[in-house]
Order: sequence, then structure tokens, then C-alpha cells
Amino acid sequence: MATPLFDIQDLHVSVEGKKILNGLSLTLKTGEIHAVMGPNGSGKSTLSYAVMGHPRYKIESGRILYKGEDIAALKPNERAVKGLFLAFQYPVAVPGVSVVNFLRTALKARRGADVQLKEFRAELKENMRGLSMDKSFANRYLNEGFSGGEKKRLEILQMALLKPDIAILDETDSGLDIDALKIVSDGINRLASPQRAMLVITHYQRLLDYVKPHFVHVLTGGRIVKSGGPELALELEKNGYESYGLAPFAVA
Repeated sequence: MATPLFDIQDLHVSVEGKKILNGLSLTLKTGEIHAVMGPNGSGKSTLSYAVMGHPRYKIESGRILYKGEDIAALKPNERAVKGLFLAFQYPVAVPGVSVVNFLRTALKARRGADVQLKEFRAELKENMRGLSMDKSFANRYLNEGFSGGEKKRLEILQMALLKPDIAILDETDSGLDIDALKIVSDGINRLASPQRAMLVITHYQRLLDYVKPHFVHVLTGGRIVKSGGPELALELEKNGYESYGLAPFAVA
């Protein structure tokens, strides 16, 4: 049997002594798009931060396997260089650092070598056009004064340039109007690939109207309690979480 691209096994995670994830298991193969849905406080963002190695999130037990390698001890930048990517629900502003300089530095780290300026500019412009981003955007400071839609488009632009093997999108639809949602969704769909797996974390069905997952998982109480196909998201939208006995839990 082939080794899965990404395999989370019985993961238990705590934050400042408080247990958040309680035996979460999830396997992603190349070419697959998985959606994780759950009520507020179910542990969705904790999953994304734990996978990327946020130091505040302590792995009590379990394993995170990437191409068969346990990456639980790796630092966030080491995971990113290997091919993991997280699009944040709330991207932070970095005054004084321009978008273009940030992206070129990140791409150099990902590739392990400097990028020819001409090649970088051409690739940057092409991907910015695909996301309806004005060329002046590249010279602005990172997320400073950005609208919600601009922040999320920048996250997708990063993903387009870095070409990760695993892309985790943490509530990318949060704070987007319908036009921005369509643009961001189109960007996500263009980046779907037989060589890449995506984990889309969302609270609502609306993103999944545009980004079609192969599998949908319901997360509550820090574990996945139900899995199915795209129809599961429609059922949740129609009936709500509480109809499945999935009331919110008091976790982050």
C-alpha cells in the first residue's frame, strides 16, 4: 500500500494545559480535497496550528506524518520548506515589509536557492492577474490597511508561488463578500493538482459551493465524529450541527 501524503494519527493537543484535540485522525492522499467543518469552538483552528507547529500548541500524543516522516518535532519554517502551507483565518500585518520582498524571500526559502528577478516578476504578475490584484499591491506593506478580501487573496497568491504539497486553508471564506469569495475560490481551484492535497477548514457550506471537496469531515469536541462525501456538507447546512448531536464545545 502506498504511503499517504499526509497522515494524522490519534492526535492529542493541548494549549496552556487545556486539552483541545482528543484523538483526531485524518489521512490525505495526493489529488484530494478534504473539508473539515464544525461548530464554533470545535478545534478547527487548533488542528491547523498544530499541524504547522505553532509553539503554543503542545502535542501530547499521536503523530503527524508527511510522506511517511513524523514532522511533530520540526519548527514551522522547516515544515513550510518541506511543502506545508497554511492560509490563516486572520493574517497579521507586518508594517515595513513589502509584499514583493516578503514573497521573494519566502520563495527563496521554499526552493532553497535565489530566484531570478525576471522569472519572479513574471510569475508574480501572472498570479496577481488571476486574483484580480492591481500591480501596485506588490509594493504595499504586508497586510497593512488591507481589506478582508485583499488579505485572503494575498494568502492564495502565496500558495500559488510556493506550490506546497499540502495546503491548509483555515476559514479562508471568513469575512469575504460574494465577489471576493468567488475570486479566492477560483484561485484555490486553479491550484488544485494531482500532486497536491488540500485541507479546507470552514464553518459554512458557502465556500464548498465553489471549491468542491472529495471528502467532508465533521469535527467537534476535538475529534472527527462523522465523515462522508460532499453531500454531508449540504446536510449540515440544511439541518445544522445540533441536529446531529454536534453542539459546540468549549474549546478553541
